[in-house]
Amino acid sequence: MTSDAGSKAEEPGRDLPDRAAPDEDAPRIAELQEEIGQLKEAVTSHAVVDQAIGMMVALGRVTPDDGWAVLREVSQHTNIKLRNVAEMILVWGQKGDLPPDVRATLEDTLDRYGPTSLPEDSPPLR
Repeated sequence: MTSDAGSKAEEPGRDLPDRAAPDEDAPRIAELQEEIGQLKEAVTSHAVVDQAIGMMVALGRVTPDDGWAVLREVSQHTNIKLRNVAEMILVWGQKGDLPPDVRATLEDTLDRYGPTSLPEDSPPLR
């Protein structure tokens, strides 16, 4: 005994709604691909900014919220995108290179948020 239900299950796509022609899908596909690219960039940018915040916490002895505020202020005062400031700070941590104007702004901003030197009783950094 065969049933109609069994024959429907064997026909691929039978229960799928009518699809638009491929040419009609192209704009939506392009839009989704662009969104995926933006999301990938956002994830990468977020990681860079988080690492720079971590450096502010460790080097500037500030809270993570203050570290974020420091990066934001340096970005605003130097007119450099926050992500780019964060990238500069990461390079600075690795190579010691930081443009003088960014360094001066960073030092001034960290001075307002917290101590910029280690306390006397801290163990030496290695």
